[in-house]
Amino acid sequence: MFLVPLIGFAQHTIKGTFSPAEDYNWAILYRITPSNTFYTTDTKVDSAGNFTLQLDTTVTKGVYRLAYATPLETYNFDFIYNAEEDVELTFNESDGVKFVASKENILLSSYEKETLSIRTEIGNKYRKEYSEVGPLFEILKELQGLFEKAAAGTIALHFIKATRTYIPTEPEGLDTYIKKTKANYFKNIDFNNPTLQKSSFLIESSFNYINGFVNKEGDVSKAYEKNVDTVFEFLQHSDKEFQKALLLNLWQKFVNLDDVHTANYIASTYLIPVSTVLMDFDLVEKLALFKNISLGEKAPDFAWKEDKNGRTSSQSLYTLESAENYIVVFWSSACSHCLKEIPLLHETVKGLEEGNYKVIAVGLEDEPYDWENKIHEFPKFINVLGLGKWENKIGNDYGIDATPTYFVLDKDKKIIAKPEDIEELIEIIQK
Repeated sequence: MFLVPLIGFAQHTIKGTFSPAEDYNWAILYRITPSNTFYTTDTKVDSAGNFTLQLDTTVTKGVYRLAYATPLETYNFDFIYNAEEDVELTFNESDGVKFVASKENILLSSYEKETLSIRTEIGNKYRKEYSEVGPLFEILKELQGLFEKAAAGTIALHFIKATRTYIPTEPEGLDTYIKKTKANYFKNIDFNNPTLQKSSFLIESSFNYINGFVNKEGDVSKAYEKNVDTVFEFLQHSDKEFQKALLLNLWQKFVNLDDVHTANYIASTYLIPVSTVLMDFDLVEKLALFKNISLGEKAPDFAWKEDKNGRTSSQSLYTLESAENYIVVFWSSACSHCLKEIPLLHETVKGLEEGNYKVIAVGLEDEPYDWENKIHEFPKFINVLGLGKWENKIGNDYGIDATPTYFVLDKDKKIIAKPEDIEELIEIIQK
C-alpha cells in the first residue's frame, strides 16, 4: 500500500558540478516553450560546486534551460530531459557543458563535436586545395547517417536532422560551395517543429545565418537586411507568438552587438507589425523608443518657454540654429551625481568657441524651487524645466530612467553619441 503511490512519483535528477566552485551559487531550471520560458525548480550550489535538482513526474520531457548566474538570459545552457534517465554534467565558462550521464545528451554533444571537426577541416582544405575535400564530404555524409540511426526515437533526432548541411555531389570551388550552402541552409529546418521551437536552436540558427552569410566588402547593412528577410520567409507561416519570441530574441542579439541598424530593421519591418497584431503595445512602444533614440536617428523634438526682455516666446530643439553641435542633458537638482557633473560640463563649454556646442539642460523635477535657484549657476545653458520628474514627457520620449543622461547631436539634431558619463562626454567635446 505504501509502495504503489511511490511509483507514480518516481524521480529523476539533474546533477552537476560547476568550476571554479566559488563562482557559482545557484542552479535554476526553466522549461522552454515556443514563446517563453517557465521556472521549474532551483537549488543551491554547495561549496564544492555540486548541485542536484530533484524532478518528479510533473516535469515532462522536453528541452530545458539551466541558468547559473545573472542576467539569467545570458548565463545559461540548454539540454534534453527525456523523463527516462538522469542527467549529470560538468560546467565551466571556458569549456562549456560536458555530459557525464544521459545517453541522449551525450549523443547530441558527440554529433555536434564530430561534425564540427569535419566541417572545420573542410574549411581548412578549401583554403588550400578544394579538390581534396571530396573524401571529407563522404565522411560527413556517413557520420550524418550513423548519428541519425543512433538517435532514432529520441528528442535528439530532431536537432540532428535539422543540422544536416549541404554536401556537394562533385568538386566545386569555394565561392560556389558557400553560395549553395547558403541556399540550402534552411532546407532541413522546420520552423513549425514543436521540439525545435522549445529550444534555442531556431534562434541560434537564424542568428548564425543573418550574421554569417555577409560579404564584409559589400554593403554590409543591406546584406544583413536581406538575410533577415530570408529568415522571415521561413518564419512567417509559424504561430504569431512564436514569431514574436524569435524576432525579439534576434533583435536583442543585435542590440547586444551594438548593431543598431539591423536591430531596428528587424523591429520596424517585422517585430512591430507582429506585435501590433498580437496587441502587445508595450513592446511596440519599447521598440519605437529604442529606434527614436538610436545613433543616427533625429532626436525627439521638444519645446519650452523662453523669457527675454520681459517677453515670453516659444522655442524648440528643432528650431535651434545657434551651434554646430548640441548636448541634451537630463539632470535633477536632487541628484548628487548631477550636482558634481553639471557644473563641470558648464565649465567645459564655457571655454569653447562660440557656436561650437550648445547645451540644453532639462531638469527633471518634482517641484521647481531648487531647480530655479540652481540654474543661475549655468547661464551658458538653455535651461528647461521638466516637471513630473520620471513621468515628464520629454524624459519619457528619451527613455530616461537615470540622471544625469547625455545625448550629443549634430547641427541637424541627429544623435551622434550617447556618452555613459561626464568623462566620456568631455573627451568627445575635446576631440
